[in-house]
Amino acid sequence: MKKNGALQYLFLNSYQLMNSFALLRVMHKMPLTILFNTYPVAFDCPGGGEVQLLKYMEQLEAAGVHVIRYDPWNAKKQFDQADIVHYFSVQGGSWRFCIHVQEVRKVPLIISPIIWIDDPAKYGMEEIGATLRMADHILPNSQAECDQLANTFDMPPSLFSPIVNGVDDIFFVQADPTVFRNQFGIQNKFVLCMGNIETRKNQLRLIEALQGSGIHLVLAGQEREAGYAAQCRAAADATVHFVGVLEHGSELQRSAYAATEALILPSTLETPGLAALEAAAAGCRIAVTQEGCTREYFRDFAEYMNPYDTTSIRHSVQTALNSPRRPEFSTFIKEHYTWKHAAQQLIAIYNNVLGTRG
Repeated sequence: MKKNGALQYLFLNSYQLMNSFALLRVMHKMPLTILFNTYPVAFDCPGGGEVQLLKYMEQLEAAGVHVIRYDPWNAKKQFDQADIVHYFSVQGGSWRFCIHVQEVRKVPLIISPIIWIDDPAKYGMEEIGATLRMADHILPNSQAECDQLANTFDMPPSLFSPIVNGVDDIFFVQADPTVFRNQFGIQNKFVLCMGNIETRKNQLRLIEALQGSGIHLVLAGQEREAGYAAQCRAAADATVHFVGVLEHGSELQRSAYAATEALILPSTLETPGLAALEAAAAGCRIAVTQEGCTREYFRDFAEYMNPYDTTSIRHSVQTALNSPRRPEFSTFIKEHYTWKHAAQQLIAIYNNVLGTRG
């Protein structure tokens, strides 16, 4: 009995100590501290997932949350400071970091998987499942992704909460279309596809779909897959324009949205595509893939295509071009999909996870 009583005493005092730390944090207005990390080479060729990470950080800090970017050279100090670790992606090898967080440091772990499993054969399913099961909570970008991951890995739906992808306020400000046109000497009417040039973004099939239509196509993005980019260039005629990377949020990028007749996103999957959100905020018509969670985000404001069918791609582009612009689309985006909104959702999840751990 004495031994059990001593253990009970230690447990109760440890519990009280944890709650004392929480109380001290509130009393002394100590900010919630979140440690962000992602897979090692993520920013070698940044895309939507990397923008998402940076924008979450920016808006969380604006809301008074302290965010640290993981630095392996200062890992001990950072882990000691962190209330929660938030990991982005389930790329191969992610489990190594996540298991250290949970089993060694014993810090609450939240994962933003940034994945849509269209074909299980393409992914390391066992490793992804093992990584997700380490998380205290999982934050996909849509309810459709939550449902898919919960069903695929037989996990409780209560472990998942959708956090919206968003846009910066600057995209709601009308830009000058002549900046982009003058920079690249493109005076014809054109449609715009913005994203890293890679197989998943499906630019080659878009080029093939528009051949002979007379529609000019602008491809903006880094050539992530050199071989695939070479195929795109080989298939392109004089109506296809490669303009390279447009810095995110820059005047030039926003001018491209202002100049285009429509934003086209024919990807084999999207969750849902930051470029489409940004273009919609800027007042563009959009035609997007039907694969992924695009319908959940864009409802009846967009035209949808089968990304594997050139006839479907061409038809959706032409339908978008023949449709009137809808100012209420931009209003809808502003009401539902901003990074500030995402940060508010994140803070609620962080506090809930800390409360549950306590």
